Parts: sequence; structure tokens; C-alpha cells
Amino acid sequence: MSQSQTGSIPTVSIYGIPFSKLTMKETVKVLQEAVLSKQTPYQVITANPIMVMAALENPAIMEVMQAAELIVPDGTGVVWAANYCGDPVAERVPGFELLHELLRVGENYRWGVYLLGSTPEVIQETAVRLQQQYPAIRIVGYRDGYFGPAEDEQVIASIREAAPDLLFVARGADNQEPWIHKHKDALQVPVTMGVGGSFDVISGKTKRAPILFQKLRLEWFYRLLREPSRAGRMLALPKFAVKVMRDKENVTKVR
Repeated sequence: MSQSQTGSIPTVSIYGIPFSKLTMKETVKVLQEAVLSKQTPYQVITANPIMVMAALENPAIMEVMQAAELIVPDGTGVVWAANYCGDPVAERVPGFELLHELLRVGENYRWGVYLLGSTPEVIQETAVRLQQQYPAIRIVGYRDGYFGPAEDEQVIASIREAAPDLLFVARGADNQEPWIHKHKDALQVPVTMGVGGSFDVISGKTKRAPILFQKLRLEWFYRLLREPSRAGRMLALPKFAVKVMRDKENVTKVR
């Protein structure tokens, strides 16, 4: 076990990526303090085996992940790997649930929230539904994710003007975390988190896996059944498992 760069978060290294060992409740507490103190912009990455494999293949992605203030074990495979190698995390911390937990806490403080990403229709419906579900939260702004580097400055200026406490970003796995990493200091938001397909679920565009699949830790399989086009990406899961079993003695020793 090691301490993260924040100095207080216990982590386990999975191929050099520092995964938090905190429970969901402890994670929310750390991020609550980050918002209230406003001292350090936190980039929160909700990581799974697919992202670990991508980082191992791409040094730029690895750099982004190692620089994040907090990486939570979103994927079941990460939880398994840490346990298999003898340095377990407390529990899985799904990004979708973490988003909602932060909004529940944020209602007590009337936190401002900015939503960035997905399509114009999805992001608008997400804003409406979250405002209904958490009426004490302030949705201070939202915009779709269809913009290029030439518009980054304008997008950042809009977010800074809105001055949110939380920024949730859904821009695709290849762009989401690098974009946050590149601009988090300019954004000046206390906590920024990549949320993947969460807006699609919140807006009603797609359905989350049924409770049974969640309890069996088979949400990935449910997504594969609904979206066979994900099969290529999903190949990273067995590759990750085989690699961990082969490298068991060294998985958590890489820094």
C-alpha cells in the first residue's frame, strides 16, 4: 500500500496506476472536503481494466492517469486484481453512483454543477432530470461535447464564469480524461470527474444494467448484450485478467 500524491489517500498500484483504497463513503468525504476547501483542483478518474490496458499501451494515457488526484476502482476487474495480488481495495466505487452521492451531499451546500458532453438532446434532458431529482443543487450550466480544440478556450471561459463546484464530463474514453488533465488548472473547478455514459442513462437514452447483473458484477456483460459493437473494446477484459494472473508477483510493484 502507498499514499497518493495528495498525501492522505491510501492506494494500491495496479501496473503503476494508483487506485484508491477508500470506501464509497470515504471517497465522498474526501471530495466534499476538496470542494469546501477549494485549494486543489481534483481530477477524479473512474477507472476499469479497459483503461488500465489502454494506459499500458499508450504512455500519454498513463501520464494522465498517474497525475490524477484520485482514481477510484470503477471496474469489477480492478477490484479482483487488487484482491488477487494480495493488496485489496475496500470496495468497488462505481462512477455512476459516485456522481449521485456527490449530488446528494451537494444539496446540503447548494453546490453549483456544470454538465459537459454527449449530444445536445441528452445533455439538456440530463440537466432537467438532475435538477428535478436534486432540487437544492444549482445546475449552473451545460453544453454538449461536440467541440474541437479551437473552441476549448471558449468552453473553459464559460465554465469559469459559471463557477461550478462540480464539473461532470462525458466526452468518450479517448478524449475525456486527457481533456480534463490538460485544462483542470485553467477550469478552476474544485472537483472534475469523467462520467462516461452516465448522461445517457440519466437522460433515459439507455438503461443501466438490471439489479441482478449489478449484484453479479456483470454490468459489462449486460452492456455487451445490448451493444455488440463493444465486443472489440471488451476483449481488453480477458487480456487484463490473463496478464494479471501471469504477472501476479509484480502487478502491484510497478510504480
